[in-house]
Amino acid sequence: MSLLVVGLSHRSAPVSVLERASLSADSQAKLLQDTLAAEPAVEAAVLATCNRIELYADVDKFHAGVAELSTLLAQHSGVGLDELTPYLYVHYEDRAVHHLFSVACGLDSMVVGEGQILGQIKDALALGQELHTAGRLLNDLFQQALRVGKRAHSETGIDRAGQSLVTFGLEQLADGRDPVAWAKGKRALVIGAGSMSSLAAATLARTGVAEIVVANRTRARADRLVEILGQAGGTGVAAHAVEMAAVSDELTRADVVVSCTGATGLVLSAEAVAGALGLDPAPAYEAPAVPVAGPPVEPDEQHAAWVENGSATATAQARAVRRIPAQSTGPVRLALLDLAMPRDIDGGAARLDGVRLVDIESLAEASADAPMAADVDQVRSIVADEVAAFGAAQRAAHITPTVVALRTMAAGVVAGEIARLDGRLPDLDEKQRAEISQTVRRVVDKLLHAPTVRVKQLASEPGGAGYADALRELFDLDPQTVAAVSRADLNDPNRGRS
Repeated sequence: MSLLVVGLSHRSAPVSVLERASLSADSQAKLLQDTLAAEPAVEAAVLATCNRIELYADVDKFHAGVAELSTLLAQHSGVGLDELTPYLYVHYEDRAVHHLFSVACGLDSMVVGEGQILGQIKDALALGQELHTAGRLLNDLFQQALRVGKRAHSETGIDRAGQSLVTFGLEQLADGRDPVAWAKGKRALVIGAGSMSSLAAATLARTGVAEIVVANRTRARADRLVEILGQAGGTGVAAHAVEMAAVSDELTRADVVVSCTGATGLVLSAEAVAGALGLDPAPAYEAPAVPVAGPPVEPDEQHAAWVENGSATATAQARAVRRIPAQSTGPVRLALLDLAMPRDIDGGAARLDGVRLVDIESLAEASADAPMAADVDQVRSIVADEVAAFGAAQRAAHITPTVVALRTMAAGVVAGEIARLDGRLPDLDEKQRAEISQTVRRVVDKLLHAPTVRVKQLASEPGGAGYADALRELFDLDPQTVAAVSRADLNDPNRGRS
């Protein structure tokens, strides 16, 4: 296994960089295809969410892999390599497995313990399978990550350590009040009809808002979300869909707005919010420049530094960048929750009288101060155990094609000897021939059983990769036969399907 991950997230980069580095669905597909076309990589998968972009690959060379993956991320994200490099982190082999398992458990999320990341990991795997860029290693890795995440949520109280971004965002909008009491009777406008917006609408309904209006660029998807909200056994909330062109009018009647679209520009400007409330436009606001992180560092030097320091410098820089000014004071007339990346709502709206704005950056700051539940330690222990088990399984699997090739060769030897026996003793009846054949096969199986079981055990231990080479050398196995077994396993249509 030569697993490599290169990425950036809310822990390593400021929101201003994450916004520009976001990947569309088409960009993700092209990134995967280009990664596979690059020489160091034989498999690839991309995990792209509103607060992280990570490129996973099975590579044959570490340094070349880091350089190539970093360059590809820069090319497809639209952020120059020199600017992107200081915010990238690198994990290799067991560290990369540990990272993904931690992500799957919600330990690396803005809100610790949130479960939405499992769906995003599943989507990343599905895309890799669809494009045939996820092979045996990444199929096994992502499938196991999903199982580890589900185990963490079922065996521990990690859910109590934090909530989904939507729930946490509504708590921040409520500003210390009980979210249910705060939401009761309010009229909500949800902009977007994707997975996050659907979650927001369902959460708002459960919280007790009186009405939900859904606006989406594709009206059919908005209608479908409204239908789901109104289904028997559902929330029972009054809901209806509108065209995106009606957002300005709906804004004048809304108490709460949640926006999460895939738009590359702003969906709600400060002027639009001011107009809906009958206010003068907010004064222009310019975000401070992203601090210069110094000259670019070679990827291999970065790897050593990031492993030791956990991207501490980049994280400190990210927290130092403040895009949203202080919130306005006084009674809140309109509460805005922006869950999009890039952002949907102009940060200048926060300066308007009666407006409260919560977005990805402010959620990150709020969750950083939240107390960690004791269950987090239990989840970390689960992750450590699962990483060790995954590594052992991968090392054992590495030798399996060699063992299969050895048994195939032994079966061929047995078949050849039985054929030779038929030529020398043609008068044997079927019963005698069958008994002799069975006896010879039992002898060969018994001779091979102990060494093949033992070699699998030894290969699963750290440093056991050389046993496959030793087995091939001792029994003079044809490398092409071993490779053919590996390809057959890799091309199994039932393998790794989520």
